[in-house]
Amino acid sequence: MKILKIDHLGIAVNSIEEGQRFWQDVLGLNFEGTETVAEQKVTTAFFPVGESEVELLMSTAPDGPVAKYIEKKGAGIQHVAFRVDNIEAALEELKAKGIQLIDQTPRKGAGGAKIAFLHPKATNGVLVELCER
Repeated sequence: MKILKIDHLGIAVNSIEEGQRFWQDVLGLNFEGTETVAEQKVTTAFFPVGESEVELLMSTAPDGPVAKYIEKKGAGIQHVAFRVDNIEAALEELKAKGIQLIDQTPRKGAGGAKIAFLHPKATNGVLVELCER
């Protein structure tokens, strides 16, 4: 598996607008707009930072994974995403190493990326996302 870079940091928020006030208005990051990913019950907003991004995640449903995360742990950093050159090969390698996966195969993420999550039980409590763009 070849990790190319940190692709983005996912931050769970109650409101994109609230988050935008800090990331754009206070820190001066460029706001690239929002995208709703219906399959994941989430609306995302991206703010580029060098070669990486900050991704705000707002749940579109009370039973969505981001809503459940906020209910349990509060708003804040929800995951770190690493860009890989071949997500299918990366998942196969991790399976062979006995790493517990949330996603056995990639799914569609924001911006047309292929994504898959590793289970926090296998990563010392950190939700790790792999993405291929």
